[in-house]
Amino acid sequence: MAFITEDFLLQNKAARNLYHTYAANQPILDYHGHLPVKDIAQNRRFRNLAEIWLEGDHYKWRAMRANGVAERYCTGDADPYDKFLAWARTVPYTLRNPLYQWTHLELQRYFDIDGLLDESTAREVWEESNQQLAGDSLTAQGILQKFGVVALCTTDDPADSLEYHRQIEASNLRTKVFPAYRPDRALRTEDPLEFNHWIEKLAESANVEISHLADLLDALRRRHDYFHQHGCRLSDHGLDACYPTGCTEHEAEQLFARIRDGKILTPEESAKFAGFMMLFFGRLDAEKGWTKQLHLGARRNANARMFKHLGRDTGFDSIADWPQADSLAAYLDCLDQENALPKMIVYNLNPSDDYVFATTLGNYQDGNIPGKLQFGSGWWFLDQKEGIEWQLNALSNCGLLSRFVGMLTDSRSFMSFPRHEYFRRVLCNLLGKEMESGELPNDEELIGIMVRNICYNNVASYLELPSVRATSITPLKFTEKIHL
Repeated sequence: MAFITEDFLLQNKAARNLYHTYAANQPILDYHGHLPVKDIAQNRRFRNLAEIWLEGDHYKWRAMRANGVAERYCTGDADPYDKFLAWARTVPYTLRNPLYQWTHLELQRYFDIDGLLDESTAREVWEESNQQLAGDSLTAQGILQKFGVVALCTTDDPADSLEYHRQIEASNLRTKVFPAYRPDRALRTEDPLEFNHWIEKLAESANVEISHLADLLDALRRRHDYFHQHGCRLSDHGLDACYPTGCTEHEAEQLFARIRDGKILTPEESAKFAGFMMLFFGRLDAEKGWTKQLHLGARRNANARMFKHLGRDTGFDSIADWPQADSLAAYLDCLDQENALPKMIVYNLNPSDDYVFATTLGNYQDGNIPGKLQFGSGWWFLDQKEGIEWQLNALSNCGLLSRFVGMLTDSRSFMSFPRHEYFRRVLCNLLGKEMESGELPNDEELIGIMVRNICYNNVASYLELPSVRATSITPLKFTEKIHL
């Protein structure tokens, strides 16, 4: 019997009905990810399973290292099949890690392979998947069509030319591909040499000279305008926690001048400058009706030796315990007082802060935009069944689950689209159990419409991406007669 059945993760009849009737066929709007836009524009054809599945996947690299696999089989120069074989040998050791479920869900959905992956089945899986990758249905663009991806957003530096986005715009690709504005490098002032190198790149892309703070702000605004012209409606920031909000423009100007002179700021000064910039970015987003995303709570690049050797985003990050409540509230409150608080999705990586985030965001709902402040889905270490349920429960208890904008992949892999299916199954199972226990009404249409909206309609309406529309919005109402 196959491991991934049609009722995978669905533990009762109500859950199965919700998933198969209301969730399974909903399109995908993947509004935050890190897919290389060049691969989409050029319709990359993947040569083998290692290339599409292991390249850039730090989830798998972490598991392989923990299983005693040498680094050359993770990020190094080992033969592609040898890398895949090292992963296949690791898979049986990932039992109860979400990687075990994801691995077999992906093999089934991409290649219709039902068997379990281990060393004994590795060659067969390798040959079958590589044969299918040679066809047209599993190229970068073919995958988007196969999984019903209506639109996706990439993650892009303000200095990026958006060359490949323009190329996609001019093509006949049905999936809409939008940039998302991620100006994190404007906040990284700890290394003046690296920061100033980026400033010169930004100046070139904005066609301005950047000597003073006002020049920097002008350049960033120009790029914000340019991104908007090419369909961008979201920004994003990867932060430990929100920065202090008390820096004046005069103080920021002095700090910027020192950085441009190559001087090293203290950590406190760097944080102060970043706080000034984050308020500026908030105002930009509010002016254009964009959605701002904050990713908070990671402890990045913890292994200094491997960071020096491999750089960022290679699997050496973890959950942090930074204080979040005061700084997040201060940031939101400062923008709110200026009437410059944009729509916002805030993602939390530390589950102990789930209720802090859920309740803080509730303080700034404005009564005009449904779900204006969103407690984002479980991400990174929390985008698995338990973490997803934690986030759903905190949101439900402290806010409106019915207005939730749902799941995203946050991935660098074209093999990650089944994460939407995984989330939808977890959601339906959670609700189905409560329907059968009597904690929710046993009204399949009422709960099903909410499921459908969470899967697609809410986010399509919320983001207001060009040419992307909700399929149908049905008011939630009880469907049986009220007996008096």
